[in-house]
Amino acid sequence: MDLNNYLEMFIEESKDHLQAINDELLKLETEPENIAIINEIFRSAHTLKGMAGTMGFEDLASLTHEMETVLDLLRNSQLNISPEIMDVIFKCVDFIEKMVYSIEQGGDGKENVTDILFQLAKIQNPSVSYDIDLVDASSEVAVTAELVLDEFQNSLINEARLMGNTVYQITVTLDERCVMKSVRAYMVFQVAEELGEIIKTDPPVEEIEEENFVNSFTLMLLSQRDMKEIQKQLANVSEIKEVTVTERINQELVAEKPAIRDVSETVQTNQPQINENASESKKKQRSKSIRVDIEKLDHLMNLFSELIIDRGRLEQISRKSGLSELTETVEHMTRISTDLQDLILNMRMVPVEQVFNRFPRMVRDLAKELNKKVQLVVEGEETELDRTVIDEIGDPLVHLLRNALDHGLESTEERLASKKPEEGKIFLKAYHGGNHVFIEVVDDGKGINREKVLNKAIERGVVTVEEAKSLTDQQIYALILSSGFSTAERISDISGRGVGLDVVKTKIESLGGVISIDSTPGQGSIFHIQLPLTLSIINSMLVKVEEETYAIPFSSIVEITMITPEQVSTLHGQKVIQFREQVVPLIYINEVFNVPAVESEFKEQELYIVVVRKGNKTVGLVVDSVLGQQEVVLKSLGGFLPNQFAISGATILGNGEVALIIDSNQFIN
Repeated sequence: MDLNNYLEMFIEESKDHLQAINDELLKLETEPENIAIINEIFRSAHTLKGMAGTMGFEDLASLTHEMETVLDLLRNSQLNISPEIMDVIFKCVDFIEKMVYSIEQGGDGKENVTDILFQLAKIQNPSVSYDIDLVDASSEVAVTAELVLDEFQNSLINEARLMGNTVYQITVTLDERCVMKSVRAYMVFQVAEELGEIIKTDPPVEEIEEENFVNSFTLMLLSQRDMKEIQKQLANVSEIKEVTVTERINQELVAEKPAIRDVSETVQTNQPQINENASESKKKQRSKSIRVDIEKLDHLMNLFSELIIDRGRLEQISRKSGLSELTETVEHMTRISTDLQDLILNMRMVPVEQVFNRFPRMVRDLAKELNKKVQLVVEGEETELDRTVIDEIGDPLVHLLRNALDHGLESTEERLASKKPEEGKIFLKAYHGGNHVFIEVVDDGKGINREKVLNKAIERGVVTVEEAKSLTDQQIYALILSSGFSTAERISDISGRGVGLDVVKTKIESLGGVISIDSTPGQGSIFHIQLPLTLSIINSMLVKVEEETYAIPFSSIVEITMITPEQVSTLHGQKVIQFREQVVPLIYINEVFNVPAVESEFKEQELYIVVVRKGNKTVGLVVDSVLGQQEVVLKSLGGFLPNQFAISGATILGNGEVALIIDSNQFIN
């Protein structure tokens, strides 16, 4: 069987299980007595181990097995959860993530995990000494730990001893090249049952039959035979690399030691109904959805984009022809394609939960590093965004959260001195609004020091003293988004190098979004992000400048008005108009893009002003005429025309003409 066919599925499902483990571990820190949470973590770890073993990633399976053993001790109340144990498990998850990432990048999934395996083994039994051997450039811990038995099994052994039986613990290691491991294990069991009675196995028999083990398994045998005879008989089974037989003497002492695992016992006696229901629900879920490669969805969107362009062309032809049959057919096609467009866009929409999921763990680790008590509250994770936006929004949010942790929230001592709860809160919210998605990063920290930001901006030459006098609070707060701007007094690994927030602003604006900041001294700050639902097909207003056609995204437009040249005034060298009791600067598109003038006796004397907004600032774009609203397909200008000022891309109109799409955000500082 070619396992490469299942590699992509293995990677995706491994990521899902790792995310689930991370989420549940964070819950476990707040609810250490909740056994149900540990069971959830155990199930994910157990599945991950089985998948890794089946795919042949033995180092990954071995590490997960040792973590699973610790989890089993926790869920059976043979260990108490402590911060030290949680740190080791979190570290273990980090190593597993690295291994999965290595596999995804075409690597072998090996990491040097000697130290973490040793820590896991010490948690399992601090009193046992461990030998650490390096295996295939990775590390495994050979733990000589004894199986723990329940009262029934102990009484059975005591009676067997009275009848002259000896208790043996046998570890069988299969050859690495063994293909059908479960069959070989079954042959070992057959020989063992001829020699005596098997009391217990690790892993349980059910898992061994499903090949949910790496290369070795352990069994406990009651027998009247000699130790050497047992070892010889078992070693005769083909494809057996090693057989280790140990006699168990002091049963009372062994019974106090932690159990390795007995999954079957727990599952069958404690939670039969839950697992049965979970299994049924999983089956139902699988029947409702399938995994589709992202590249296929991108290709589907590109094909549909071409269809939208042709639709516009057909609409123009039908209007010119005047044929009723053609018009009716085109109208029907328009309705169908509109429904199809909604369906395709919905297929590309994914919940922001995919991005938000990684932040609780990040905040937990950073809070420990900064020695701060922080609670991250996530709201609206079901809000959906286009996959293209989802892929790009993660890094800006990382910067904002790190900034809130390092600069926004005070230390525990400062919070207590300010009569605030010692635990700071960071809110990460997402919600829909019209054709936009809004994301907010809110903290209840000390807020932004207005004067400190203003003084630093003047010192760095970001604004002049004269300009500073007319700035509003929001405009001053926005200065921290300037390139190289930083008020940090020291440089740390987390922040303080003058980079980060300017990258946030650049990235969000490249996505067609805007970011604004509000802050209240002593109460906290809000970073408000507005993003378009999708970047592929946008509603726009087509405008004419001389003989050129431009598209302005509808999301930026506040209003369209007409004025006469006499209504234009000049203020400090800038042409402006008075609009809605507000002074609005004018941007003449023909001057910005050097559009060639065309003499015409029919030229309009009045000017069309398209008022656009970015945050709380507005400007008026001066155009010759407005053609109307149209859905356009956003196309990149390619590598030959990169970084064109105020141009985000182009589109092909119904008549075959190429229209540039204006990025109005770049007109507003």
